[in-house]
Amino acid sequence: MKALQDINLSMLDLVAVREGGTVADALAIALRTAQRAEALGFTRYWLAEHHNMAGIASSATAVLVGHIAGGTQRIRVGSGGIMLPNHAPLVVAEAFGTLAELYPGRIDLGLGRAPGTDPMTMRALRRDRVETEEDFPRDVAELQRLLGPAQPGQRLIAMPGAGTNVPIWLLGSSLFSAQLAAERGLPYAFASHFAPRLLLQAIELYRRRFQPSATLAQPYVAIGVPVIAAPTDEEAEFLASSTYQRVLGIITGKRGRLAPPVPDFMAQLHPQERAAIADFLAMAVIGGPQTVRAGFEQLAQATQADEFILVSDVFDADLRLRSLDIAAAARAAETQAV
Repeated sequence: MKALQDINLSMLDLVAVREGGTVADALAIALRTAQRAEALGFTRYWLAEHHNMAGIASSATAVLVGHIAGGTQRIRVGSGGIMLPNHAPLVVAEAFGTLAELYPGRIDLGLGRAPGTDPMTMRALRRDRVETEEDFPRDVAELQRLLGPAQPGQRLIAMPGAGTNVPIWLLGSSLFSAQLAAERGLPYAFASHFAPRLLLQAIELYRRRFQPSATLAQPYVAIGVPVIAAPTDEEAEFLASSTYQRVLGIITGKRGRLAPPVPDFMAQLHPQERAAIADFLAMAVIGGPQTVRAGFEQLAQATQADEFILVSDVFDADLRLRSLDIAAAARAAETQAV
């Protein structure tokens, strides 16, 4: 079994806009959180791409990656992910090639094949482009070429971009990207923070079919883990009600800004709503230090993941930082016990 201290900790930020707050507030909180994650020794800090959502401020993902990288020193910063159907590969290569030149050795390019938005906004982003199943593998291959060394006779060159070899990750919540990542020898991140159902099947497929590549000799798996940590289980459950409200809004199509916590929120819901939230957050680790450590150990045993990418939607920005502190300390306590 993979020991807990051998699993890297990282973070994915949707840059939630809080009730009563502004987009500028959300961006400032994201930078503070990234700085704390760096101080705690996290490996990477990723930003998600979503569009036309009132409570999420990470739509211009590459811009935000640059902002976070500029406000930190060592932590890797990247996209979790760029939704490739929304963008021409050349534009992505130029944007992330520029970031790689500004912040050498610190930029990741995680790629997803979902639109990350509603059909109307998808059409606005893509204009008249119609996506097919073959497009994503072809676009990934084109990005690999554009970010690799320019070849003799190559007519289309990303400038900046060529020769930066920005690490490409494939993200997914199904078996499609797991198989493609295995075939291409790329690292794979599963979106178990919101779609955990196929987690074990996807990572088993990825590892079984993995083909070593010039960039990766062995399979590398990261999994999304919702985390709400507090000094006690009771406080963590109270703080998690902000996440429960967000998830209920996703399920019912009534998305809004991140709401403050509500006492006994789950008890006020219908059983079907509670079950839907529980399914959505099946990989969540919510509780005090002992509970968090036990949750991490269970995930490590079940998945043998190389990395946990934490998602922590806590309404109070200071308590969000505390949540990361407790999560990191829970892992350190395991290290000391070994």
